[in-house]
Amino acid sequence: MNNIKIIGSAVAENSGGIYRTNVSSSNHVYIADEPTEFGGNGEGPAPTDYLCMALSSCKAITMRMYAKRKAWQLKVVKVKTTFVKADQMPSGKNTFFCVVTLTGELSEDQVRRILEISKVCPIDRLLGKPSDIVTTSE
Repeated sequence: MNNIKIIGSAVAENSGGIYRTNVSSSNHVYIADEPTEFGGNGEGPAPTDYLCMALSSCKAITMRMYAKRKAWQLKVVKVKTTFVKADQMPSGKNTFFCVVTLTGELSEDQVRRILEISKVCPIDRLLGKPSDIVTTSE
C-alpha cells in the first residue's frame, strides 16, 4: 500500500441531521444535503450534484489548459453536466450529459478539437471505467 498514489480525498461527517452532512477536502469545507422534495433542507448540493461539479470542472480545466497551450483565443469555457440514473435510461447505464459552451475566436476545427480533448479529462476517464469501492470501519 505504500506505493499507492492518492489523487483525491474527502471526509464527510453527519452529526445527526437527516441528510445535511459536512464535507471537507484539504482546507475546504462544504455542505452536502438533499433538496426539500427528497426530505432534505436544501442547505447544500446533493452528492450527485458534487459528482456533476467534479466532471464539469475537470472538463473545463482540461479544455482551458489545452487551449492555453495552443495559444488559442478561448475566453470562456462553460460546461453544464446533468446526471440520469441507469433505471431511467434505455441503455440501462448511468449517463452524464455534458453541454459545452465555448466563447472566443475559435475556428470550427479548434472547437471540434477542444471537445475531443474534453473527453480525456481525468474525471471523464474515471467515470467511464468500472471502479471498486472498498468500505471498512475503524
